[in-house]
Amino acid sequence: MNFFDLHCDTISHSYNKNKNLSNGDLHVNFEKVLKFKKYYSCFAIWIDDIFNEDESFKIFNNLYNHFDENKKYVNDNTNIILSLEGTKPIGDDLSRIKYLKEKGIKIITLTWNGRCRIGDGCCVENSQGLSDFGKNAVKEMQKNEIIVDVSHASEKLFYDVCEISSAPIIATHSNSKYIFNHVRNLSDDQFKIIVKNKGLVGINFCDKFLSDKTPGLDDVFKHIDHFLSLSGENSVCFGTDFDGCDPIEDLNDVTKIDILYNYLLKKNYSESLVNKLFFDNAYNFFN
Repeated sequence: MNFFDLHCDTISHSYNKNKNLSNGDLHVNFEKVLKFKKYYSCFAIWIDDIFNEDESFKIFNNLYNHFDENKKYVNDNTNIILSLEGTKPIGDDLSRIKYLKEKGIKIITLTWNGRCRIGDGCCVENSQGLSDFGKNAVKEMQKNEIIVDVSHASEKLFYDVCEISSAPIIATHSNSKYIFNHVRNLSDDQFKIIVKNKGLVGINFCDKFLSDKTPGLDDVFKHIDHFLSLSGENSVCFGTDFDGCDPIEDLNDVTKIDILYNYLLKKNYSESLVNKLFFDNAYNFFN
């Protein structure tokens, strides 16, 4: 089978744990993904909100260099897309967006959970939308053909992005707020806007975004099925959040992806639909 993952934190986790990407004790490594005919993944460079802008820029470069040193382990079946999760490395310098593009960054998640110069993340109380700098930053990202990611965004920021966006936006790792009312999840209205504009939404395997009880495969299915009921057949993908969260037990490793694949087939999803979710939707978007 083929698999396209819109979001994992393997770069940051492997760097912090001093592990290489070839066969380290990670949710994802380049040995594990040999099981797929084709494996595409968006590897996020994540910087915690606790760091200031100057520190964040240094951390970005350290993490980028860590990945660059590990590129030698990438297999022929594997294609890695780099993303940046959180915009503090940009600081107040829009020219850094071009710098990020030159480093190969294809996706930028505008915020993490807190506040940054661009705007407010989903955990900020009385959150606001895009700042004036943030509006200019979004325009500059899209001018440089960098995809804007609204996972972790406050609702106000989400709608501000939609007002000024000149290209499809994506939510790389966000679930359905209708199924489970969590601040990290998307409302039906948000999801419909992304679909209307031909964007993508990646289903997240993080246990605390799926249910307030111990979640399992059926909870993942509920989020998928609800988004599909909102005409999401061409927009729903997966953004596992591997190496950045505690995923459900049945899906706590990239080698277990086929368990969910077969589970959805048993739920009477057609093979063509399942293939769309696991690979084709994201692949078509990026191509």
